[in-house]
Amino acid sequence: MLSRTADHLYWMSRYTERAENTARMLDVNVESALLPQSAAVSQVGWEGMLSISELLPMYASKHGLVEPDKVLRFMVTDQDNPSSIAACLRAARENARAVRGTLTTEFWETQNQTWLELKRLLDQRQYERDPSAFFEWVKFRSHLSRGVAIGTMLQDESFHFLRLGTFLERADNTARLLDVKFHAVQSDFYGAASDLDQEYDFYHWSAILRSVSAFEIYRKAYSDVIKPERVAELLILRPDMPRSLRASINSVVENLQALSLDRTSEALRLAGKLQAELMYARVDEILETGLHAYLTQCLERVGAIGAQIGREFLMPVAVDSAS
Repeated sequence: MLSRTADHLYWMSRYTERAENTARMLDVNVESALLPQSAAVSQVGWEGMLSISELLPMYASKHGLVEPDKVLRFMVTDQDNPSSIAACLRAARENARAVRGTLTTEFWETQNQTWLELKRLLDQRQYERDPSAFFEWVKFRSHLSRGVAIGTMLQDESFHFLRLGTFLERADNTARLLDVKFHAVQSDFYGAASDLDQEYDFYHWSAILRSVSAFEIYRKAYSDVIKPERVAELLILRPDMPRSLRASINSVVENLQALSLDRTSEALRLAGKLQAELMYARVDEILETGLHAYLTQCLERVGAIGAQIGREFLMPVAVDSAS
């Protein structure tokens, strides 16, 4: 067993990354809602937002019908929702506070200030007045947290747990985002491929790419119109795309290698096996066998890696957002 510091830093980074991912997905839905579309298509988008985090049953029990304003409030302010921005940033701050004495001053002040500013913004209902600006603030604070950690922390065992939590959470989110969004764009709501459908598809895929800061990267990597199969390749298989599934798993393996003095580590074996398969996979083979089935399997394997990390390294002491 390792120190409590490792546990708290691991979960702090997971919750910070989750808050950023929630902000990214909400931003996509808010932007997509501005496009000309039927009520049915809009409904699919907001239901997909809840499906990504497996929150449809919880939302339905509290709010009933899926309505944009209610989904926004549920995913931003609801402290009972473990994936809401408020719950995640509170949990991140509480985990940081639990190990305050081991953090650099800059790192602690960054985490604490994020929580204090969030409370002020929520009191002012900033997310309702200018949701895009609010989501950009959440993303910026997550970027700032990672940058301060890299720039001020000793790169020891605790640092590797901090990074491990970030990339495991990111891998999980990228797989979920792709799975839900690909399913939505291929649904019957879009009907025949008219010029309007094709124009909508362009904005749909653009929004997905922007949600993971990949729009400019796509243009640079492919120099072509946006095609679904290339979006899938970029976000699953490209090692040079920072938020891709492969890049995230590469970083998970790298940090597990730094932590695992015993090379028989089961967590490292599971992560290494997934890394190897992503390294040699081809997008045409993935699409031929079924993207949904492939991503579902990836999600199960990422979950198994996380569970094994818990068994091998962590103690159940971290502050949970649902507590």
